[in-house]
Amino acid sequence: MWRAALTELVATAALVFSLTTTIIACLESHEVDPKLLVPLAVFIIAFLFLMATVPLSGGHMSPVFTFIAALKGVVTLARASVYLFAQCLGSITAFLVIKHVMDAQTAQKYSLGGCTIAGNGAMSALSRETALILEFFCTFVVLFVGVTVAFDKKRCKELGLPLVCVVVAGAMALAVFVSVTVTGHAGYAGVGLNPARCLGAALFQGGHLWDGHWVFWVGPFLACIVYYGYSVNLPKEGLVWVEGEHDILRLAGTFLGGSGSPSTYSQAKV
Repeated sequence: MWRAALTELVATAALVFSLTTTIIACLESHEVDPKLLVPLAVFIIAFLFLMATVPLSGGHMSPVFTFIAALKGVVTLARASVYLFAQCLGSITAFLVIKHVMDAQTAQKYSLGGCTIAGNGAMSALSRETALILEFFCTFVVLFVGVTVAFDKKRCKELGLPLVCVVVAGAMALAVFVSVTVTGHAGYAGVGLNPARCLGAALFQGGHLWDGHWVFWVGPFLACIVYYGYSVNLPKEGLVWVEGEHDILRLAGTFLGGSGSPSTYSQAKV
């Protein structure tokens, strides 16, 4: 467990550093619409880190995935607690490095790459209620698409590790794309999907990063609880094709005295 936790610490630090600096680089580019580059960057970076860490520690790198894994019994509460501590420490380490290497003007402009609702005093700040709704639903989308596949042993075996990582990374990129485009608010940095990342930036940059910081914790954790309640009611087996011919026209013809076959008629009665 401790070796896996150390993996989570290092992986979270490397992920947060890579993701934060890359996203800022995308926003600083001269592209007409850099918002299209950000989800692509999230997809590529998340995929690479998942491929490297899933066989080692499960590839959580976020309290969101650790919390849902604990709820579903994939990891014990003790392991989840150690993972959570390691992820927060990894985020703090990453932003400590970013704080020292990033240009002061760029760090101020982009709030050190942290999770923010209002930006640097932006007039078009997003309300906490709206940000909470976005955080909840975008996290739920990631859980519904990514975790449903990742925690299914049968499908993981059928798809293989690369495709599973593609699904999870794609779900994260989709959530980020939706959140940064749907609101149109310049002061909103998009969904966090990783409360540990939001914590690291807030500790070093402070100020407005603490405004609504709780949203980036409460929203994802609520989504995990709701998803868990939903997932326990998912079908235990996949869709099974029914033998015989049961299309609506044949059944209608059978019941109306048409030319349905006897086998079809007997199956329809059953």
